[in-house]
Amino acid sequence: MARVALENLSHSYSINPTNAADYALKKINLSWKDGGAYALLGPSGCGKSTLLNIISGLLVPTEGRVKFDEKDVTALSPEQRNIAQVFQFPVIYDTLTVYDNLAFPLRNRKVPEEGIKQRVSEIAIMLELEDDLSKRSAHLPADKKQKISMGRGLVRDDVNVIMFDEPLTVIDPELKWKLRSKLKELHQEIEVTMIYVTHDQTEALTFADQVVVMQEGEIIQSGEPVDLFERPLHTFVGHFIGSPGMNILPCHVKDNVALFYGHSIELEGPIIRSEGRCEIGIRPEHIQLGTNGIPAVVVRAADLGQHTMVQTLVNDTGVNVITDGKPLEAGTEVNLCFDPRKTRLYSESRIATAVAQ
Repeated sequence: MARVALENLSHSYSINPTNAADYALKKINLSWKDGGAYALLGPSGCGKSTLLNIISGLLVPTEGRVKFDEKDVTALSPEQRNIAQVFQFPVIYDTLTVYDNLAFPLRNRKVPEEGIKQRVSEIAIMLELEDDLSKRSAHLPADKKQKISMGRGLVRDDVNVIMFDEPLTVIDPELKWKLRSKLKELHQEIEVTMIYVTHDQTEALTFADQVVVMQEGEIIQSGEPVDLFERPLHTFVGHFIGSPGMNILPCHVKDNVALFYGHSIELEGPIIRSEGRCEIGIRPEHIQLGTNGIPAVVVRAADLGQHTMVQTLVNDTGVNVITDGKPLEAGTEVNLCFDPRKTRLYSESRIATAVAQ
């Protein structure tokens, strides 16, 4: 296991980068403690796989350093870094049995057969593969093949870091939840440093102790899942995390008061800046339909089972609301009440309110 530190890291696929647009990663500083579970989350093309490949040693960064436990490993190969990696598609030997696939990394390191037998048995039980050990891998369904691929990464007890590059991409949606839960259980059992790359917010938030949200080669926010949901520091995080995401509403600030179509909005705390473009951020879960508040008109509503999703318009701005009430008909006039404890101002996409003391 290892503590991972990234120092002034940046990377460009151009031979002679001249400006910020030439960089796939832009000046990243980050550290992860030994034994934690971490996720890199963001849309396609945001740089998360590039960052993972730099940590694993498949890429050498244009600038900066990668450290494992204070040791500079920037120029070392994946083998020298002692890492394991699980990819989108199962990396296994179809002609071998499940047992031999799991045993392969240990045999490659000359582990005695008795030790191999014990370790393979432990991992097979963890992954619920004990009844499949004698079967050829080619005959198994995709989810079990990916379990084998995960097992090949987990079977070694001497790795510094295990990395997962969107490992559930090929798995049937009905099985994703089970495998995701199993992976979380495994981390709690073996307590090895794990880094998980995904564009799926559910995977990231349910697996990781800390989630790093990326956009256009930059880290926008890093923190615990609950913090990213409850108090996003950037409008991109608020919009990207949540289903639906946070409402981002245009406003202007006058005399230190945020105004939304002339309505003064009570915020979580004092405004600390209001330069440039200002917006109000509030999640649909934190808006109520009441007799007082901001006038709006229902555009459509959908019964989601436990909740109702209501899409409304305030002037020409859409505002999503999640309620426990029954769906309202389109055209119904309603009033929106914002929870001030969950209502924030953003200036140039960055949070611009302090939490009230």
